[in-house]
Amino acid sequence: MAALIAIVIVIVVALLFLAASVRVAREYERGVVFRLGRLIGIKGPGLFLLIPFIDKAVKIDLRTVTLNVPPQEVITRDNVTVRVNAVAYFRVTDAAKAIVQVENYLVATSQIAQTTLRSVLGQVDLDHLLSERDSINERLQRIIDEQTTPWGIIVSVVEVKDVELPGDMQRAIARQAEAERERRAKIIAADGEFEASTKLADAARVIHAEPAAMQLRYLQTINEIGGNGEASTVIVPFPVEMLEGIKAFTDMQNAIADNGSGDGVATTTPPTPPERAS
Repeated sequence: MAALIAIVIVIVVALLFLAASVRVAREYERGVVFRLGRLIGIKGPGLFLLIPFIDKAVKIDLRTVTLNVPPQEVITRDNVTVRVNAVAYFRVTDAAKAIVQVENYLVATSQIAQTTLRSVLGQVDLDHLLSERDSINERLQRIIDEQTTPWGIIVSVVEVKDVELPGDMQRAIARQAEAERERRAKIIAADGEFEASTKLADAARVIHAEPAAMQLRYLQTINEIGGNGEASTVIVPFPVEMLEGIKAFTDMQNAIADNGSGDGVATTTPPTPPERAS
């Protein structure tokens, strides 16, 4: 009976030692092993063994971490107060440094991101913050990554998410945008008038060079006025130029007729002078 109890005790102790010595790390995990407080290496992924009560393992996740930077009160270079929040993506590349070089790499990275966000945005104007978001994101990523690299952490992306403006600043920006749209509309209208006036000037030169074109245009305008498909009466002034043209044409026809009646020789009988009273 005593032997059976001893065997049971030995089995239980062996199971306890086995449970304390066996560790399993997933594919995205690494185990940082310390032996009596001294770093001896990185284990994993898969199964690895520890010396019970002597070795201690700390698991580190190597996947990309999404870090939300809480809203920060920022005063831009042109003295505008805004609230800005951001998001940062980083991952651990050296598990040993992430444990040995910094106490809590998650908290440390979050604090670095917050202070860098306030520092960088305080050096730019509001217009630059609103329009040049990509360059600001690249600058934030570079500065934060330089500070976290000694901890075995690489910051891949930093994005400024929202920029909250004061109400009076929003109204000022809206008025500025409206004024800009009005300016563009006036410029487009002026360009259209200039182009139209240029075309009209070209047309005037053509009409001046060809007087008959004016008459054709006049007749076309009359046709457009009365060509609505309904019976209507349109009173228009008859151009004097057309009367002169018709008169000249009639005189030419009369001259041709007179020449024809006189066998091709135009004869004119001078008027008889009035007799002078004696």
